[in-house]
Amino acid sequence: MLFIFVVYSICAVLFLGIGLRARRAKEAVGFFTGVEPPTVYDIEKYNRAFSRLWVVAAGILEMLLGIPSLFIGQNIPAMLLLVFGTVAWVFGIIIVYLRIESKYRQ
Repeated sequence: MLFIFVVYSICAVLFLGIGLRARRAKEAVGFFTGVEPPTVYDIEKYNRAFSRLWVVAAGILEMLLGIPSLFIGQNIPAMLLLVFGTVAWVFGIIIVYLRIESKYRQ
C-alpha cells in the first residue's frame, strides 16, 4: 500500500505548505473555496490559529492515516478504517475552523 502512503504524504506536504503560507499572510486567509475570507478583528492571531490548524492537520493525516497505510496490506476492514478516518479528519478540520472563525470574527 505504498501508493496510499505516497498520496497521503503528498497531501500532508500540501497542507503543511498551506499552513506555513497562512502564517506569513498579511491579510486574513480563507478556508472555503470561492468564499471571501472573514472579517476578523486580529488578523495576525487569526492567521496563526489557521496556520496551526493546517500544520496539526498535516501531522495527523500523516501519522494516523498515512504511516499505518504502509502496514495494512490488502486488509479490507483496515482499509475501511482509513476511509472513515479520512472522513472524520475532514469533518474535524471543518469544525475546528468554524470555531476559529467564530472566535476572531468581528
